[in-house]
Amino acid sequence: MKLGIIGAGSIGLLVASYLSNAFSVTLYTKTSEQAEIINQHGIYLQEGSVQRKVSVRALPISKWAGIEEITIIAVKQYQIHSIINQIISLKMIPQTLLFLQNGMSHLTLLKNIPATNIFVGSVEHGASKVNTYTVSHNGKGAINVALYKGNVDGIKEFAEVCTSIRFPMTLKDDYYTMLINKLITNAIINPLTAILQVNNGELIKNTFYFAAVKKLFLEISFILNLEDPIKRFRDVLRICKKTGDNRSSMLKDLEAGRRTEIDAILGFLIEEAQLQQKTATNIESYYYLIKGKEKDWRSSN
Repeated sequence: MKLGIIGAGSIGLLVASYLSNAFSVTLYTKTSEQAEIINQHGIYLQEGSVQRKVSVRALPISKWAGIEEITIIAVKQYQIHSIINQIISLKMIPQTLLFLQNGMSHLTLLKNIPATNIFVGSVEHGASKVNTYTVSHNGKGAINVALYKGNVDGIKEFAEVCTSIRFPMTLKDDYYTMLINKLITNAIINPLTAILQVNNGELIKNTFYFAAVKKLFLEISFILNLEDPIKRFRDVLRICKKTGDNRSSMLKDLEAGRRTEIDAILGFLIEEAQLQQKTATNIESYYYLIKGKEKDWRSSN
């Protein structure tokens, strides 16, 4: 099976390094220079003190023609528009697309994409990009996948093979519930750790930070009308503990001077609150603080 992966960030590199063990993988990068470097060096996958090299074919995204049986889109939420424009301009209709993004604002963009099957997913793995061709696998998990449009049969065999090579793909029945569960965790851990500049575990170790966690969760629960808030809150605490030594993707983005995905995460919740005519005081405050940090970075560059 031919597999395309669009995006050579931490998740793109991680997925490519594992799935190349079972599939014919082509990694599509933002620039020709990055593709050349990966073709020259391969991808280095780090797990603790162990590092291994994986050979993967790389091409710039401009060369993607949609010919693969499955294409995984592993770019940031704010990069989705350009990818969708490229999909629309393809000469052929892609067979199966799997979108792996944080947040939920991209869902409305997927409605009119010309593709036979569209899936969305949420990533539980912890990964960080060390350099252009090196990724560190900081925490093992699974990739949860659910059907957005089309037929689920085409991805079942793919998911089975992924599981057999110890890189599990778990099929979920309801994409909305799956993404909401991930959104809740992202909406708490990402902005708080980015503002406080702490590792994930500090949110539950520090009693004052933990008070902020609880207050933010209550507001999110109110806006999303959660049916089992206690279970959802326990899930957040479990992930904080499991990834205690990790730095969130939003914190790393700010430290590296990159744009964050705050619009897709807290921005989505603010829109939901407005639709229901509910207040979102804490969410709006954290949203503005992150946007302010982004503005400071742009002003200094």
